[in-house]
Amino acid sequence: MLKDQWNQFMKLLKLAFQFSLIFAAWVLVVPGIEARQNNEDPDTIKIGLLIPYNKSLAARQGAEMAILKANEAGGYEGHPFQLVIRSMEGPWGTGSKQAVDLIFKDRVWAIMGSHDGRNAHLVEQVITKTHIVFLSTWASDLTLSQAFVPWYFSCVPNDLQQAKALTEEIYNKRKISKVGTLSDNGYDSRLALKSFIIVTKTAGKADPVQFFYDDSAGNFHIMLDQIDKADVSCIVLFGKPAASMKIINELRKRKMNLNVFASLSVLGEEKRSDPEMKIYDSIVLVSSGYWLRPQGIAFRDEYYKKYGNIPGEIAAYAYDGMNVILGAIRKAGLDRNKMQQSMAKIHYNGVTGSIQFDDKGNRVGDAMLIEVKNGISIGGD
Repeated sequence: MLKDQWNQFMKLLKLAFQFSLIFAAWVLVVPGIEARQNNEDPDTIKIGLLIPYNKSLAARQGAEMAILKANEAGGYEGHPFQLVIRSMEGPWGTGSKQAVDLIFKDRVWAIMGSHDGRNAHLVEQVITKTHIVFLSTWASDLTLSQAFVPWYFSCVPNDLQQAKALTEEIYNKRKISKVGTLSDNGYDSRLALKSFIIVTKTAGKADPVQFFYDDSAGNFHIMLDQIDKADVSCIVLFGKPAASMKIINELRKRKMNLNVFASLSVLGEEKRSDPEMKIYDSIVLVSSGYWLRPQGIAFRDEYYKKYGNIPGEIAAYAYDGMNVILGAIRKAGLDRNKMQQSMAKIHYNGVTGSIQFDDKGNRVGDAMLIEVKNGISIGGD
């Protein structure tokens, strides 16, 4: 185990060194980029979007909708906004190069990311050196804000906010004491679970029974047998959508009478359909609950008309995130420092609710919980 940890540490150290060389090379090749960006009069105002895979569409389409609406309204002082998309698909570390390319090659004014926490950390390293605004619209990793990088912002509830909402609902409102957690071994899931454990301990609650599964195995029978023997009253899911749906279906097939709760990550599908939402019937989810509001319903209908499918959480957060960035540019103009200050003070009422940030870049406010009945959300906090 120690040997494996050491090897992993050395691999990360090597990648960090490679990143520093890439970044240093760009700085030498393109001197004075900040001064040029703050004084030039561009034909188009470019905003970067980082997505996890080339085929990822939800964030792309949500951001596109926001850009199109802004350009229909005249852009910024007659200059149209342009979305520049780069995929982080490839070996770990690819995200660093893509972020550097967006800044130095494409010369974007801000970067929006719809990807996991590990890749968000890579982008954060880049913006620390370049002072470019970076808005995360999916990673809930709490440690991103603990780096105290003033150019980092997030418009999704972080792991701690989600954990507090789940703990309040499970232990205090529903008075459930026998709790189990079910997580894959991924980076984001582990961190989300860690926050949940910390919050429950701080609240003086009994430690939940922890279960883990291999996301690639696809066979959950042994794990579900273990859950059955543990005699827990509820399960809290931390994982990806496909595996989470399979687990929920297996729980129902076995007629295991368990309350099921889930973090935001289980709603991370690229597309959403009514049958898929019905899978989540009677389950309490951390969610933006955007479809509950008139503004959210209008967004959903417009998105469906344009792209032919119902938008999921990824698209909704991307749409709001891009509107936040565009609003900051309209207010601050083409000046990096003023743009950062504008982001820090922004108050935006979006389809995912009210968005503003604390002094660490976290979205302010409690995470929302919803319960699904017949494929429709019936309420939340």
